[in-house]
Amino acid sequence: MIIFEKVVKKFKQKKVLDNVTLTIAPGEFVSIVGPSGAGKSTLVHALIGAERIQAGNIAVDGYRVSEMSDAEMQYFRRKVGVVFQDYRLLPQKTVFENVAFALEVCGVEKNNIRGRVNEVLKIVDLFDQANHFPHQLSGGEKQRTAIARALVHEPNLLVADEPTGNVDPKTALELVKLFLEINKRGLTVILTTHNRDIVNFLRRRVVKLDKGRVVEDRLASEYL
Repeated sequence: MIIFEKVVKKFKQKKVLDNVTLTIAPGEFVSIVGPSGAGKSTLVHALIGAERIQAGNIAVDGYRVSEMSDAEMQYFRRKVGVVFQDYRLLPQKTVFENVAFALEVCGVEKNNIRGRVNEVLKIVDLFDQANHFPHQLSGGEKQRTAIARALVHEPNLLVADEPTGNVDPKTALELVKLFLEINKRGLTVILTTHNRDIVNFLRRRVVKLDKGRVVEDRLASEYL
């Protein structure tokens, strides 16, 4: 269970999140939408502890993100898969090495890494591109690599912040279908997007932010 309770985030004197209260159940697929500057990215960054809030509480499965120490936060982030718009791949490493690196930095033994990496590469349909470098990949393949890296720790929550922003509409739809498949595996998925077509294709719950406030919370079929 994810709970945002009267969350306030300020940059200088401006409220970017203004008393946001929101609950997301385990296994839900929720799209966070709204115009530029509405607070979408700030909301998910606060959820993963990348932004500290000034008031309120954020809790994930009983753990209060807003009260964690730096050491606790490091451990928590291993339980959350995060995908960004700009991929954030290491250019000198192959697809396999980019995904494996997420386990290596956590001290996972090498004999346990290969099997897990190959497993997630099959999920994102990149097993045959395992030895390719980022410059050899399309935008969609780069994002699939980033998704594999987010999944390799076997998280219960996947947060995707504008993951289709750098790809064409056809590739965007393929990525959204992949997120749906991941959701079917039991993961909670939170997707931020400004793309109405994606939201309405999903036909799942959509939460709309405007000026840092929740102004709509309904099924995507009603968002048209």
